[in-house]
Amino acid sequence: MSDVSLPSRHFKGRPASPGLAEGPIVVYRTGAAASAPGLGDAGWADLDLAIALTAERLAALRSAARNEQAADILDFQVEVLSDPTLIDSLARARTEGQPPAEAWTSALGLEIAGLRGSPDDYFRERASDLEDLRDRLLQQLAGAANDELSLPQRAILLARDLAPSRFLEIQWGPGHGLALMEGSPTAHVAMLARARGVAVAVGLGAIATRPGSIGLLDGTGGELILDPSPDDRRAAASRNAVTPPAVPAVIRPGPRPSIACTGDGTAIELMVNLNELAELDHLDPADVDGIGLVRTEFLFARAGLNDGHFPDEATQLDAYRRILAWAEGRRVVIRTLDAGGDKPIPGYTDMGGMNPFLGLRGVRLSLARPEPFRTQVRALLRAAADGPLDILIPMVTVPEELAAVRRIIEEEAAVLDRAGTAHGRPRLGMMVEVPAAALTLDRFDADFASIGSNDLAQYTMAAGRDDGAVSGLADVAQPAVLALIDSAVVHARHRSLGLGLCGDAAGNAAQIPLLIRHGLRSFSMPARALASVAQAIAAVDLGGGT
Repeated sequence: MSDVSLPSRHFKGRPASPGLAEGPIVVYRTGAAASAPGLGDAGWADLDLAIALTAERLAALRSAARNEQAADILDFQVEVLSDPTLIDSLARARTEGQPPAEAWTSALGLEIAGLRGSPDDYFRERASDLEDLRDRLLQQLAGAANDELSLPQRAILLARDLAPSRFLEIQWGPGHGLALMEGSPTAHVAMLARARGVAVAVGLGAIATRPGSIGLLDGTGGELILDPSPDDRRAAASRNAVTPPAVPAVIRPGPRPSIACTGDGTAIELMVNLNELAELDHLDPADVDGIGLVRTEFLFARAGLNDGHFPDEATQLDAYRRILAWAEGRRVVIRTLDAGGDKPIPGYTDMGGMNPFLGLRGVRLSLARPEPFRTQVRALLRAAADGPLDILIPMVTVPEELAAVRRIIEEEAAVLDRAGTAHGRPRLGMMVEVPAAALTLDRFDADFASIGSNDLAQYTMAAGRDDGAVSGLADVAQPAVLALIDSAVVHARHRSLGLGLCGDAAGNAAQIPLLIRHGLRSFSMPARALASVAQAIAAVDLGGGT
């Protein structure tokens, strides 16, 4: 128990894995820096051995992996070690006489920096994977062991962030918790923790601990309390006493019932976002109305380590077909590659832009460098023969962009026709992420549209959502942002155009009633938010209005 003479200190973050843990704080120290003792004396033969030993350790973790997601993460790291571009970079550094530790750090540094600065959770997760690989090898090079960490009983591990492979090395037991000063609820480590039943809170900010500190980690409330009081314990226990149901319980009658409806019976489409194929293994298609956003960046993420060599048509087709098969006839919305600036892919994106959010990204990049885009379009057209697939285009600003995309789709469909290749004709949709699109939605030749609340709020309020000093302004509840949503809703109704929302706001149960009252009837969100959002929807009463 904690010393009652010490006042409790509260650190509020975000919930990532539900549960309650109380016990001693164990501070996790990350891997060696390039200046660590022993690295300066390491030679190139030592680096070659360190790479081999690191690959061997990762392969052993891969063999012990309990689920496909963990295996995918470790496979990614093993593949990086044998990537031709990385090998060439190290070979050049060796020829130039560069110290091996410095060469290794530099080889991964640019890629890590680009991914770490991305607003997209998926890319930040891959940055953590690469940082982990970089530090793991530096530790090996310095002669430090990468042994499994055994925590004391009911301990809470405190770290800046934790890479998935590090999580897999730790011996987790009943009552253990994980407190991350940074991190994301959608990160790989959070998903692995949920599968293991480890309580996790993320985004807690800088934390300095006293020797012997006792912590109370509330994974459900997203909070860490150092030296908790009896009142703190009672409040946390109350929050964790009732666990929300795993799937929404509000059902509307019909041949294919919607998963959710408001208290007055207004049907609300409840869709799920998909960041990678492994997520399908933990989700029942009966729990959703479909997939409202497939972020195809997961197919292209490794291209940054392979100098722009993108997945070919067959590889993409296999992935899209797997998603459609999982959906069992439900609607699937697949967004084309959303790269550029803040999500760099060497050999494809412009690495020198002054402002990545206002540069060549999304559809702008697809039209400027169309060959990878045409390959993706052909794969999507062929997959559409298997089920209801919609194509969603990111970062559309003016009608001419969507018109150019539609021409490319028609041209690639004609190629498939001439070849006698089976294909479908998907509906074409656009992301509404910039004010220009929200204000003039009626001018676009779109079959449907989806509001990206993150970027729409950011562009409207001129406030970066990842900049803590101004991120509070980048809120969908700001009157100016709601006015743009109102404009998009009016235009969509005038044209009988399907309109949904797939940004972070869709998974925020507190904001759902507001968005419904502003006319939105379709939401796509992370799977973890389905239950709470469905409950929030059920509490809304529109008084019979639609």
